[in-house]
Amino acid sequence: MASTTQQSHPSFPSRPYSNTLHGKLPERNAPAFGASAHPSTRETARMERERQERERAQGGGSSNPNPNPLSTITDEQRDEVNEAFTLFDVNQDGRIDYHEFKVALKALGFDLPKSEILSLLTTHGTPSSSAKTSPTPGKLQITLQAFQNIAAGLIAARDPRDEILRAFALFDVDDKGTISIDDLRRVSRELGEGLEEDELQAMIEEFD
Repeated sequence: MASTTQQSHPSFPSRPYSNTLHGKLPERNAPAFGASAHPSTRETARMERERQERERAQGGGSSNPNPNPLSTITDEQRDEVNEAFTLFDVNQDGRIDYHEFKVALKALGFDLPKSEILSLLTTHGTPSSSAKTSPTPGKLQITLQAFQNIAAGLIAARDPRDEILRAFALFDVDDKGTISIDDLRRVSRELGEGLEEDELQAMIEEFD
């Protein structure tokens, strides 16, 4: 029987191993592959948006020196602002005086003291077309655009809880702390909604 001779293969030359990490393991909290150590584009945009909002609240930033306050409120709120101005612009000249201004803001839920009303008139008011001398703040008038800017700023800065309480107070006129079906019926009638009795009852049962 012929013996099987194992053929030896030439050994491969060894090559030195070079540790490119210089003995250091990657940091545990290092950014993942493809991630940057700098803030992401989305994060940067968010930070910039927050910065602009802070500047807008403080009176406007350099990137947009004349921001439109109306852009900070809803369409429904804008309609309420315009409706309040139109309602108290008795002579329909596009301007309201001190008393009309105060009542219009109160209709929107802002019962401001006299000192604050005068301060707003000083900042945003304009003399009437018939004024021959510089009028006092109480004699200045507010245009529709000025009223929109003032009201929008007040609405945007209002605590959402105040909105809820204000809406609740429209129903709870007797300050009972609860809303009855009679309250719903009255508000429905005032708004011209014409809700059926079973619909009103269902609303009460939903939250009872």
